[in-house]
Order: sequence, then structure tokens, then C-alpha cells
Amino acid sequence: MEQRIKIRIAEREYSMKASTPQSEELIRLAATSINSRINGYLAKYPDKPMTDILSFVALNEVINGISMQRKLDSAKAEAERLKSLTDSYLDEIGG
Repeated sequence: MEQRIKIRIAEREYSMKASTPQSEELIRLAATSINSRINGYLAKYPDKPMTDILSFVALNEVINGISMQRKLDSAKAEAERLKSLTDSYLDEIGG
């Protein structure tokens, strides 16, 4: 069931659609996280315009996303390596 929700980011209100309760929760968590980062940058750089602050937040989020993707890729590769070793071992002891 699709639901319309309102969130605030950087003192602006946005109307969004959430298709599930889980997606609503993610949208609200994301807005809270963005606002928290905005507030952190505003405290650190009070004279910077909001466009710069939003650019800092976006850059930080993309860096975090790339970092997490690299960690995930590494974990997948390690899981594949361990599976291969396990399969080889089982083949050896099985006959």
C-alpha cells in the first residue's frame, strides 16, 4: 500500500511516496541522517552557503557508499574463496 509522507531536509519539506512501512522507515532514517550531517557541517562551517553544505553531505555519503561496496565485494570474494576451499576439502575426504 503506497503512502504519502512528508519529510524535512535542510528546513525544506518534501512530499514522498513510501510503498511499504519498511521504505517509509528508510526514507525517514535517511532524512534524519542527512539533517544530522547538515547540522554537523553548519556547526563547523557556519558561514558556508547551504549549497556547499549539501555538497559536503553528498560527497561524504557517496564516499561511504563506495567504501561499503568495496568491503562487500571483498567479503563476497572471501566467501567464494572459502567455499572453494571447503568444496575441495570435501571432495578429497569424500572419495
